[in-house]
Amino acid sequence: MVAHLASLPSAEVGVIFATIRSDSAALNELVAKYPGRISIIKLDATDKSSIEKAAAEVEHQLNGKGLDVLINNAGKMGFSPAGIKTMNDLEDHFITNVVSVQLVTQAFISLLEKGKGKKIANISSTFGTIGKAQQFIASPAPAYKISKAALNALTVQWALQYEKAGFVIFPISPGWLKTDLGGGDIADLPVEVGAKATLDKILGAGKEQNGKFLNIHVKGWENNAGVNSYDGLGFPW
Repeated sequence: MVAHLASLPSAEVGVIFATIRSDSAALNELVAKYPGRISIIKLDATDKSSIEKAAAEVEHQLNGKGLDVLINNAGKMGFSPAGIKTMNDLEDHFITNVVSVQLVTQAFISLLEKGKGKKIANISSTFGTIGKAQQFIASPAPAYKISKAALNALTVQWALQYEKAGFVIFPISPGWLKTDLGGGDIADLPVEVGAKATLDKILGAGKEQNGKFLNIHVKGWENNAGVNSYDGLGFPW
């Protein structure tokens, strides 16, 4: 996502604050490739003090300006091969997939209130939809599914409370991507395809999308026969 945003004209996207837990050679290469466009900020989304320090640093760099868009992208997925009965990692998943989003949003909301975009996108998953739960029953990741459903519920609460202030806040599924978490070559989409499609949705979202669970649009995947289709429409809760 950082690479795609940095490739856009500066008139469309200004400074990109990329948060990381530890040094990233790939991100450093992007900083060198796009000078002045990317600012690396250390942030551990599971550590409140780290989040607060990151927010203070972003505020300092903005120098009185506001933040336009916040994307909460941290996530983890563990497995319980024997099913829900043996699930023992629910709390751990909630800390990363739900609580961290609350803490980061709390820390950055004042900067977003001063921004022009007033958008918050929380990266979710179709695994979090109760209406499609039967389709994904074969995947032994109950804690991930439960925590993503909770993330969707959290997002709606923010969306409802901040709607009158002009905010657009929503969960969005980036698709099944060929990431380390997504499963490499067995997944549907290359990372670059999913990242671009996700950002297209985020940057194009308006008040009609506030509080909605968004799906990406990928040409040729609108009517896929498998469990995933990417038609740009919303998901059932």
